[in-house]
Amino acid sequence: MASLVLSGDTSGSITLAAPAVAGSTTQTLVNVTGTLAPVVSGTAVTASGTSVDFTSIPSWVKRITVMFSGVSTNGTSNLLIQLGDAGGVETSGYTGACGTRGGETAFTSGFILSQSNTATSSMNGLATIALLGSNTWCMNAVNGLVVSSNAPAFSGGAKTLSDTLTQVRITTVNGTDTFDAGTINILYE
Repeated sequence: MASLVLSGDTSGSITLAAPAVAGSTTQTLVNVTGTLAPVVSGTAVTASGTSVDFTSIPSWVKRITVMFSGVSTNGTSNLLIQLGDAGGVETSGYTGACGTRGGETAFTSGFILSQSNTATSSMNGLATIALLGSNTWCMNAVNGLVVSSNAPAFSGGAKTLSDTLTQVRITTVNGTDTFDAGTINILYE
């Protein structure tokens, strides 16, 4: 087995090993510039209070995945995601819609993730938010909202921030319903 060792600038190394097999295999590395960034997991939190905030998101982040498991509130206001920068969470200027079998709802105050929420509903799924460029972020989501009809919800939208994204907030449209169950986490890269 042949191997190649790549040493880091200051410490550490990566060893690439190629098994000895008949024939040959070629892997071509593309000539591009940039930084290889890791996929970083936030700390999963039990949903509580009127919002769940993930802060201190690094400036190099290009994609964020928000994950939900069994998330519910004590009211009927739909769940939404809001983005923020150094100036705080932005609560206007979002464009897009959320749809289920029962119709659709447009949004402007955040990315809506559900429709027809009830106090006994629970959300499972994820939303992906990706940087388009110039502080414009696009979102798509597929979530299962467990209610009497067990309807999936599909969302898509965009938001241009006034500065570099630093935080993500999960809350409700009315901002006053309280989370009473479930876990939320993020991945960023």
